[in-house]
Amino acid sequence: MPSRTWSGRLLDVASAVVPGIGRVRAQKEPFARAWTEANRAALGSGRPRWVALGDSMTQGIGADDVGGGWVPRLNARLGERFAVVNLSASGARIADVLDDQLPRMLALPSPPALVTVLVGANDMLTPARRRGAPDRFAELLDRLPAGRSVVATLPQGNPEARAVNELVDTAAARGDVRIADLRGGALGPLRGSLADDWFHPNDVGYTRIAGLFEPPVRAVAGRGERD
Repeated sequence: MPSRTWSGRLLDVASAVVPGIGRVRAQKEPFARAWTEANRAALGSGRPRWVALGDSMTQGIGADDVGGGWVPRLNARLGERFAVVNLSASGARIADVLDDQLPRMLALPSPPALVTVLVGANDMLTPARRRGAPDRFAELLDRLPAGRSVVATLPQGNPEARAVNELVDTAAARGDVRIADLRGGALGPLRGSLADDWFHPNDVGYTRIAGLFEPPVRAVAGRGERD
């Protein structure tokens, strides 16, 4: 699980000053418990399995409730065709996906039909965190199941984010992954799309993210039906 850092302590202070930060942070534990319970049900459902990897945005933090995140919204658009096993964690960085989430995915009873990855925002917060991020993301891409994975690009414009996005583009060109492209203006105007902490998406923002993931996820789902 992601370790506690200076940024977590800083958020403790900020929560006392800006009530919206505290309200959003308070979702962390109940959302995690909700996903743990949902994961247990998913493992016994018999439906094709979707494993969601990532950070608080894949947990849905900032939405009105756990069902308002982009993962439940997209699965609803797909007619609930997948049993979602959400292994994401609030605060997760690329290394957490490599060291914790991927091993847990590999330990599941059978391979997933779909894997989605939305991670990297926490790695872009400071120059120290950004160092080595492209190398870690390259390892992540190498370890994903080819042809069954949808990976989000990073919307940030710093050199490390651009390097990560180039790696995703290259993997997509090889046919290893499909892209949910969050670059440029893909996420739309920020006004009205952020939660009370002014960092996480709200229901509007998560609806947009679901829309960006929908075409590549449908492409992977369609390929699975043909195989």
